[in-house]
Amino acid sequence: MLAAVDHVQLAAPPGSEDLLRVYYTDVLGMTEIPKPPALAVRGGCRFRAGAVQLHLGIEAGFRPAGKAHPGLRVTGIEAFAARLAARGATVTWDDHLPGHRRFYSEDPVGNRLEFLEPLE
Repeated sequence: MLAAVDHVQLAAPPGSEDLLRVYYTDVLGMTEIPKPPALAVRGGCRFRAGAVQLHLGIEAGFRPAGKAHPGLRVTGIEAFAARLAARGATVTWDDHLPGHRRFYSEDPVGNRLEFLEPLE
């Protein structure tokens, strides 16, 4: 039986690890976690914030998905959006999900990310 989502993997182009590290650590405030040595030779990187893990795997011929994205629940969404915008990330608000505040952003390689917080 399914118990939880362990991680979400996104793709990235070869050689983008340094850009990804800046975005996921400095902009989003996540911590980089080491890849197992057997997987580290493939490139890419992994990040964690609490129970949330995002893995970025290297893919030759990478093209970001136009619609697919992880939905990441946040607390203090207004402050979080301001943090991203102050660090140069796009913040595109969307009011189409009843009962939530949410916005979309993109990482430096074009992966779409949704950030949402339930209304009280």
